[in-house]
Amino acid sequence: MHPVIYREFERICSQRSWRGAAVLDVGAVLSERGLLRMKAIDGAAERIGVNLAGPCDDGHLRILQANANRMDCFEDGRFDLVVCNGMLEHDKYFWKTAAEIRRVLKPGGMAVACAAGYRYYGFEQFKRLLWKTPLIRRLLRRPYLNVFFTGTFTYEIHAAPGDYYRFSPQAFREVVFEGMTDVVVSSLMLPPRIIGHGFKPAR
Repeated sequence: MHPVIYREFERICSQRSWRGAAVLDVGAVLSERGLLRMKAIDGAAERIGVNLAGPCDDGHLRILQANANRMDCFEDGRFDLVVCNGMLEHDKYFWKTAAEIRRVLKPGGMAVACAAGYRYYGFEQFKRLLWKTPLIRRLLRRPYLNVFFTGTFTYEIHAAPGDYYRFSPQAFREVVFEGMTDVVVSSLMLPPRIIGHGFKPAR
């Protein structure tokens, strides 16, 4: 995980105290830079991860072998905080995972997710002006020049084992965080990683 992304997870999660909380990492890895080791959640009573490659346990945290599309191993409203980084683009049915994240969150609980994406840049307006030029329109008929006027920056293909999606900020707001409150979505780095957080409505 890039340090910029790790710091942003730390910043977002440090807005609340997680003392005594139950924390879940969807797509967790057992590493020193894993999200379950963030300083922001030092007071958590329970740190659990799920991953298709699990299970493993280092004495401080557990990673279970589970498919995030259907986390039957957890009851509704089990966790205070759910984090997920760099996994949704590799999930063929990511919307099922998003629904499961919402299900296992306690009312009032927070979810934080980050994935490879794309976004709008200010220079798109400049490209639209160039599009009006007859010479440019002719050049755009050439298949390999078209990318300079209709393409955008996005992260390279990185199969693990599959690589299916790139997300817009709108997809995060309306699909990943559907039905959640106080949703905040932003973009980090270039090519962009989309990161967002939101809260499950209190009953």
